[in-house]
Amino acid sequence: MSSTTYRFDTERLMEAAARMGDNSGYAIARRTGLTQSAVSRILAGRRQPTLTSAALMARTYSTPLDDLVGVAA
Repeated sequence: MSSTTYRFDTERLMEAAARMGDNSGYAIARRTGLTQSAVSRILAGRRQPTLTSAALMARTYSTPLDDLVGVAA
């Protein structure tokens, strides 16, 4: 059985956030309600968001979740 690995696309998150005037991890944290440290780790690639967090960011920035999560190469 093969396992699929998914990756959160931080670049697309930053593009969606910038469209709403959020140009920093701090701004993303404030708007989403996630902690600044969690957002920082996600943006730095040190942590993958939970499904709940990824869905929250997608909804907050009016971006389909599929646009933020893709299959890792």
